[in-house]
Amino acid sequence: MAASIESLLEEISGVEDPIEELQSLKTALLSLPLSALRDSVSGQRFNVIFSLLHSNDREQVELCVAILERILMALSPVSLAQNYRVELQGGLTHPNETVKILALTQAIQSLSKLSHSKPGLDKLFQSDLLKDIKDVMAISDIVRYRIYELVVEISSVSPISFGYCANSSLISQLLGELTGDDVLIRATAIEMVTSLAHSQHGRQYLAQQGIMDKISNMIRGAETDPFSSLYLPGLVKFFGNLAIMDSPQQVCETYPAFQNKVFEMVLDPDPAMIGVALDTLGILGSTVEGKQVLQKTGEKFKAVLLRMSQLASSGATELRVRSLDAISDLLTLQPEQQTEDLLALTESWFHLLSNQPMDMIRNISTQPFPELHCGALRIFTAIATQLWGQKLMISTPSFMEFVLDRSAGQTKEAKDAKFELVGSLVGTSTAAEILGSQHYIRLKTYLQEGPYYVTAVNSVSTEGAD
Repeated sequence: MAASIESLLEEISGVEDPIEELQSLKTALLSLPLSALRDSVSGQRFNVIFSLLHSNDREQVELCVAILERILMALSPVSLAQNYRVELQGGLTHPNETVKILALTQAIQSLSKLSHSKPGLDKLFQSDLLKDIKDVMAISDIVRYRIYELVVEISSVSPISFGYCANSSLISQLLGELTGDDVLIRATAIEMVTSLAHSQHGRQYLAQQGIMDKISNMIRGAETDPFSSLYLPGLVKFFGNLAIMDSPQQVCETYPAFQNKVFEMVLDPDPAMIGVALDTLGILGSTVEGKQVLQKTGEKFKAVLLRMSQLASSGATELRVRSLDAISDLLTLQPEQQTEDLLALTESWFHLLSNQPMDMIRNISTQPFPELHCGALRIFTAIATQLWGQKLMISTPSFMEFVLDRSAGQTKEAKDAKFELVGSLVGTSTAAEILGSQHYIRLKTYLQEGPYYVTAVNSVSTEGAD
């Protein structure tokens, strides 16, 4: 096939109207898997295809783009940078939109690779290439955000690479998009800024630039903006991520608008708002510090817990699952976290869910939706390691039979979730005493048999039957 590609390239070079030959080359390239194509094109030069991009013939340009997409996909970023840097750079200013997108996609892959070394960063940020990148950002919103994605990716590599991006003014340009007039652009910008905050040096920079205060003010101002539902979830996610990476207490106390908005969103009729609020509560409540912050709000959080219980019992399926997951995060305590105060806290939260929380969660687990079944089992798994949880389990009629029943929940996920619940019970030092030796032995047997054990059924034949 290498010879065929080589001969096709020669034919293309020798004709005035190469449409037919370009179509043949495209077919030949698409017929090869990428692994074989890599070997076939590694020694070839495709400058003739790049040169044919400079044409007013739309069909010719589109064929060249399709060919180059396939070829460049097979080459490594280093090979691209070494052999086709000038061509790709030229493609960024090509009048045809598809050529620009092709050049941009390949240039981004190569530039990302360059950013992992100081010489590469110098090449990228201290040359004409940076001017070309800034010029090409004006093409469209899509192109501009592809560049922002690249900048965020480079920024996350190290404090040094972040410094190059900050000095290029591209980060400040991205931050400026947060308060733009277009709410869709604002929504995309907040996602990018959230990614920027994943590194410690990124968070320090955002704090220095006053971005946390700006986003907090945007949450406050959202109440009077009829389009806030498009970007408000992103603002809340930003602080949710920040709370986990830094400190839930510090974030909630410094930016009270965030916590207040999460509570409001759980009570909102909009499913998009509710879903983000549930996820955020799960994130906050997964840490001891977060649990304590939520507990401090008193009656406000009690109302939130009741709403979560209602959603888990009778909301739309997706919201039910997200609510169950958030509740299990709120109730989970690692063995080393099980102080008297924290055990009292999780027990009180569990009883706020319903008058009969054990029955409520078990009822959800018996409904014919695997994701609900697993979500309910995760809540039981969360309380299974806690003394009060085990006491509730043994005092709830037929609950241990429910745990040991292998016939409920036949999907792999359901069997795995039940096995995890059994493992959590058996793994505690109090299980034998609280649950009784008979139940404890049956649980240990369940664990030894594994999650997918099937009890053998003896077939009985009756002599003389038809």
